[in-house]
Amino acid sequence: MLNRETEVSNFLKDEANINAVWASAIIEECTRLGLTYFCVAPGSRSSHLAIAAANHPLTTCLACFDERSLAFHAIGYAKGSLKPAVIITSSGTAVSNLLPAVVEASEDFLPLLLLTADRPPELQGVGANQSINQINHFGSFVRFFFNLPPPTDLIPVRMVLTTVDSALHWATGSACGPVHLNCPFRDPLDGSPTNWSSNCLKGLDMWMSNAEPFTKYFQVQSHKSNGVTTGQITEVLQVIKEAKKGLLLIGAIHTEDEIWASLLLAKDLMWPVVADVLSGVRLRKLFKPFLEKLTPVFVDHLDHALLSDSVRNLIEFDVVIQVGSRITSKRVSQVLEKCFPFAYILVDKHPCRHDPSHLVTHRVQSNIVQFADCVLNSQFPRRRSKLHGHLQALDGAIAREMSFQISAESSLTEPYIAHMLSKALTSESALFIGNSMPIRDVDMYGCSSENSSHVVDMMLSAELPCQWIQVTGNRGASGIDGLLSSATGFAVGCKKRVVCVVGDISFLHDTNGLAILKQRIARKPMTILVINNRGGGIFRLLPIAKRTEPSVLNQYFYTSHDISIENLCLAHGVRYVHVGTKSELDDALFVPSVEEMDSIVEVESSINANAIVHSTLERFARQAAENSLGIISTSSLLHPMIGNVLLCQVSGIQYSKYRVKLCDRPTICSDEFSQFHREGFILSLTLEDGSIGYGEVAPLDSNVENLMDVEGQLQLVLHLMNGAKFSYMLPLLNGSISSWIWSELGITASSIFPSVRCGLEMALLNAMAVRHDSSLLGILHYQKDENGSAQPHSAQICALLDSEGTALEVAYVARKLVEEGFSAIKLKVGRRVNSVQDALVMQEVRRAVGDQIELRADANCRWTFEEATEFGLLVKSCNLKYIEEPVQNKDDLIRFHEETGLPVALDETLDDFEECPLRMLTKYTHPGIVAVVIKPSVVGGFENAALIARWAQKHGKMAVISAAYESGLGLSAYILFASYLEMVNVKASTEQKQGTSPSVAHGLGTYRWLSEDVMMNTLGIFRSPYSGFVEGFVADASINLKDVKINNNVIVRTSKEIPVQRYELRVDVDGFSHFIRVHDVGQNAEGSVALFLHGFLGTGEEWIPIMKGISGSARCISVDIPGHGRSRVQSHASETQTAPTFSMEMIAKALYKLIEQITPGKVTIVGYSMGARIALYMALRFSNKIEGAVVVSGSPGLKDPVARKVRSATDDSKARMMVDNGLEIFLENWYNGGLWKSLRNHPHFSKIAASRLLHDDVPSVAKLLSDLSSGRQPSLWEELEDCDTNISLVFGEKDVKFKQIATRMYREMSKSKKSVNNIIEMVEIPEAGHAVHLESPLRMILALRKFLTRVHKSSQRQLSQKLLLALKEM
Repeated sequence: MLNRETEVSNFLKDEANINAVWASAIIEECTRLGLTYFCVAPGSRSSHLAIAAANHPLTTCLACFDERSLAFHAIGYAKGSLKPAVIITSSGTAVSNLLPAVVEASEDFLPLLLLTADRPPELQGVGANQSINQINHFGSFVRFFFNLPPPTDLIPVRMVLTTVDSALHWATGSACGPVHLNCPFRDPLDGSPTNWSSNCLKGLDMWMSNAEPFTKYFQVQSHKSNGVTTGQITEVLQVIKEAKKGLLLIGAIHTEDEIWASLLLAKDLMWPVVADVLSGVRLRKLFKPFLEKLTPVFVDHLDHALLSDSVRNLIEFDVVIQVGSRITSKRVSQVLEKCFPFAYILVDKHPCRHDPSHLVTHRVQSNIVQFADCVLNSQFPRRRSKLHGHLQALDGAIAREMSFQISAESSLTEPYIAHMLSKALTSESALFIGNSMPIRDVDMYGCSSENSSHVVDMMLSAELPCQWIQVTGNRGASGIDGLLSSATGFAVGCKKRVVCVVGDISFLHDTNGLAILKQRIARKPMTILVINNRGGGIFRLLPIAKRTEPSVLNQYFYTSHDISIENLCLAHGVRYVHVGTKSELDDALFVPSVEEMDSIVEVESSINANAIVHSTLERFARQAAENSLGIISTSSLLHPMIGNVLLCQVSGIQYSKYRVKLCDRPTICSDEFSQFHREGFILSLTLEDGSIGYGEVAPLDSNVENLMDVEGQLQLVLHLMNGAKFSYMLPLLNGSISSWIWSELGITASSIFPSVRCGLEMALLNAMAVRHDSSLLGILHYQKDENGSAQPHSAQICALLDSEGTALEVAYVARKLVEEGFSAIKLKVGRRVNSVQDALVMQEVRRAVGDQIELRADANCRWTFEEATEFGLLVKSCNLKYIEEPVQNKDDLIRFHEETGLPVALDETLDDFEECPLRMLTKYTHPGIVAVVIKPSVVGGFENAALIARWAQKHGKMAVISAAYESGLGLSAYILFASYLEMVNVKASTEQKQGTSPSVAHGLGTYRWLSEDVMMNTLGIFRSPYSGFVEGFVADASINLKDVKINNNVIVRTSKEIPVQRYELRVDVDGFSHFIRVHDVGQNAEGSVALFLHGFLGTGEEWIPIMKGISGSARCISVDIPGHGRSRVQSHASETQTAPTFSMEMIAKALYKLIEQITPGKVTIVGYSMGARIALYMALRFSNKIEGAVVVSGSPGLKDPVARKVRSATDDSKARMMVDNGLEIFLENWYNGGLWKSLRNHPHFSKIAASRLLHDDVPSVAKLLSDLSSGRQPSLWEELEDCDTNISLVFGEKDVKFKQIATRMYREMSKSKKSVNNIIEMVEIPEAGHAVHLESPLRMILALRKFLTRVHKSSQRQLSQKLLLALKEM
């Protein structure tokens, strides 16, 4: 073909009128498709087509007055050239004359393209000249028919081109034959110039710059014998290979093979992935290790992200691959159209043109498996663009925001239904989604999950990396009729438990489907959710709702009704359930019914309320997108990206213990407390660029945490944090920190002490602020202020007043506080003999301070309901802002308000919440609960505090930040955090048009207790010269945190990460020398020695994090058990045996000799799994050297002789497999066992598994597996009754097998008379499976520390008893 790029680049723009534009485009596209032979019949209506063909430089035209002969001539041409000819005719009987040739071509499978001119629609059926019905004129004799609209500049010319391309694809397909394009034209039929808009040429830049067809069609044909792919697919692969900004769209697909193929394609391409709800992948549940090294980004919330103009402007692709058919999201389709032109590859097995936006440039007719196989075999270099990282950050932020907003809403909403519906589905169920709102809601608000614990079992037993959910719906024509009947048919066909969700109008359209439902033929029970908003709710969300009278909307669009769905179900004998609350919906979805029967679940909703909820969610989604993009834009300008993801890296971390004097006893302490000081830790975190952030860890001594346990956690945190990377998105405080703690540090956020997490978050955020040359407030509030208001310059402070003394004395102090400038005072109550006296004090205080001062009370849960009520009724006239926690029983809080009328605030109630408090907070939406008092160091840091505060603000409640006697460092951070919450509240109030939000006085008055401070900086709390009130000032707090000057006079000591000493110790046993690898931590620690033993395939290295966590109270030593790791064995020259026997006796003997070298005293031995068996054996046989044993996921062996033989044979077989096939293959099989289901769910599982390969002597590892088999070791069950050692039996919550074993062991040991003097305990570690120490190290540290302390005290007590006895005998 001639190089015509320069000729065609502007030819359409020069056409005289829009008719000529379309005609020229049609002819040009024909030539690009290789159709250069035109058979032209004369006629006026077809003049534009004839002229365009005649004037084209690449065409050959033949004219004839007889259309019938012309058509048969075209047949001859097709036979001779094996290419189709193009026939151009005028309208009317000229078209009919083509019929004989069309029939011949159809029957003989000869390709023809018929371009028939026609009158426009307004001239049809009105007696216009030369006008007949040309629609489907040739019936079934053509392979394809399309009736083009009359040319107009309102339709993109792309539509014309894709139509021609599709027509030729049908003409030349496997069943080739004639195709018919009917082309109506309006006047002018000549070259008369008329105005037309060049906007219709949008998206043709690429097409006009080359000589290729707009849409190319390809077929993938694989030869099964050799897997080689033939055809023109090479061109498509080249396009993919050159992509720099690719996007993978996964449309509606239904077969399991194609779903797995799409997942593998996603993993191989490493492009961002947008999965439609009908793909089965949108509601996926991924098993993390499958995607750990190469993780494609699933952008589930692109639809919401595109609400932001900034995001729409950011999006840009150069290649898009769509596998499967239609995409539900309109916004995604619109942004693709905006980004066009780019290479758009559509892959689907049918030949139809599913391209409503006319964007497809490469149409591949293939099933997805063939296409994916083709791409995977090509082995493209994987590359990630900046957009990849940006979309990942955006999607995570929006997902967490949507989850919060949906969960925080107390009422049952339609988005909540979609959100929970996806959580309720498993691989054993399937989803049928109705049209209109249900499918849109599930597409937008349905949630996927990674590492979903309840499906990991299933996935790994089948060696599957992902659980997909079978999802379908009637999206062919997207109607609302017949949905219930279709769903029942789907249930019969898929043989799964189907959940169907439809709207009320859809349900009423198919009530006869209830008769089919009732028959229950060969299928599992169905649950049909009917969302009843009494009409067609989707119209309320469309633009028409804003421009139409409500009465018209109700009657003609909503079609409002009051039909009883319950009565319909009753009439058909179908079980009916009514749902009106979140908890009722959860019960309907998650609580299995005892009766195996179908049920209709009617979910009450409201059209107007639903519209408001959707609008609110869209607003918050837009804000989340804008905030995230603000962080991305700012950070990417200032700092480089790591792997196209914005990351910071920790280069150093340490902590210092402080002790500061207080001027009075803290109000949180008991009357017996006489030490006026505060102790805690200052965490110092350094980033790779030298930025340093400080955080304060200030635990309140309680049954939850104390200084010693907190320091143990800090040691582990130091170990895990060194070199850790974290995202710039952490300041969004929307779950990003919790997610990071789990994914990067490998520990659950809920296992960290609240004060430790608070200090860690404070240090991280402050380090990021320093890195950005900003402040804590600056990085928390990235978004642009659209209203032009400045950041707050201060936060009001509420004074704290203890109630000691007489009423007049307390009132005097209160008056002095007012004179100092406090606008709010909180009085501690519940400290006196009875609540009446507290009420008298409060009355006196109110008289002293006047009516303008805000008074609060805090009872700290000290009163019974009756005592609290008595107080409340006596102080009703005092106009209290609120009283915190007036009653001991939290269930009485609302009842107290209703009885007394006093507003109530939550404080201690918040302390009991787990990681996600939203579900627990739901019951406190009552208007009588007016405030939440949030102590960040008690609720677990800034992220949890922000979550609670946002919930409060969403429900119109005060969010008060309160200190827990932190130093100036913590107080400075709280001032900025409180200011941030004020900004968020003001912005929300403004957007919701609720008027000006009153400022809140925050509970930071504890600064008055500080006699000295951790910081040399002046604390920025003083009386404002502007307001006259005591306030904490943002500028001073920001400077304090940016340029921290530590007061070394209050620092007790500074601790860095504890070093590990590694060395070898030699022990000689049974003619062999064993050189045992030792890992020694805390050599200078006073007290006991703890020896740690790993499990099979482990090494001593795996215990190091936990050893560091308890090294403050014991010297911790772990070893590589003989045969493992870097331990080695050497035969004595005089011996004939070349390999030792790794029996239980031999291992125990070697370790005993090792202990003798380490310490002359006793040790506590800690063993996991195989190591636990050894530890138990030594505790029973060598109690002279073992003062305690911690048996982690261990057993005493097997008693039954048959079971012992079977186990011995099994372990021998596994040992041979290791030797024959190598350790790596053995490892894959080993960790496929059910025992490791929880460990496999760990984010660092791949890293843990890789550490199992680090053994110098694999044959020895295999021999130990055989020799130390639980089928060969002595059974210890009979010896448990005689145990004379302290024993702690530790197991994971999820490890059912070893929980049962531990329970049996505990019963046997408890029978011993010696157990009276010894510790025998069972410890269950939450959120852990078999590998407790790896899955939950923080809780393991806590359990070990408690046991070691008990053992130490027990030993001291027994020693004292022996001394006393000895003295008596003297």
